[in-house]
Amino acid sequence: MRRKDREVTNREDILRIVNDAKYLHLALFDGEYPYIVSMHYGFVDSDPIVFYMHSAKEGHKIDLIRSNCNAAITLECNVILQESSNACSYTSTFSSIFAKGKVFLVEDNEEKKKALELIMKNQSGKHFDIKDNMASSVAIIKFVATELSAKEKK
Repeated sequence: MRRKDREVTNREDILRIVNDAKYLHLALFDGEYPYIVSMHYGFVDSDPIVFYMHSAKEGHKIDLIRSNCNAAITLECNVILQESSNACSYTSTFSSIFAKGKVFLVEDNEEKKKALELIMKNQSGKHFDIKDNMASSVAIIKFVATELSAKEKK
């Protein structure tokens, strides 16, 4: 990271950013160009951090995951524009995460239920009991971060 003064290395601060953001951008390989989609997520505080997303069971994103498990994510929160009378002095505060890793489709229904509970917890702050039929009706995408960096400008 070029701006070491903005690097976040404390685990608690990294988890705060992950918890505060409510959607991430998942980047997949799609031939000549990347394919990037914004998604709601839940996560597991593990080493490495694991992110879960839900999706329709079919579609371009699912096809790309099946063809190449290499992926990246980025997420951000606390973005506030800092205005100035000079155009070149405009800036913003922010907190962000970038991670490289592997992406998988979850097949186990118990893991899918837990993933949906985590997604709902991160999105709503509430616990929901996920039933088998709920979990079996969607695809669950699991992203395991193999490299992660965090950055903040306050």
